[in-house]
Amino acid sequence: MKSLTLLEVGGLGGLVAMIIAVIVIISVVVSVIITVIAKLIYESKDNRKFTTKQFWQTMLITLLICGLISGMVCGGILSVS
Repeated sequence: MKSLTLLEVGGLGGLVAMIIAVIVIISVVVSVIITVIAKLIYESKDNRKFTTKQFWQTMLITLLICGLISGMVCGGILSVS
């Protein structure tokens, strides 16, 4: 019943901000995991070094891909009817 009271008040700005924050946090965590896996694969061959610049570029690319996927899911393009 408390959620119904929250919805009746009409001040959903905090709820929307929390949902967006959760999506961003999950995207960052997923992109860090993918980047670490890519780093481990890259460094396992021929004794190469994964630089800091490569790490941030890989993380940015994976974060953008996670953003596209979450935008498609939240936008309803991939919704199952």
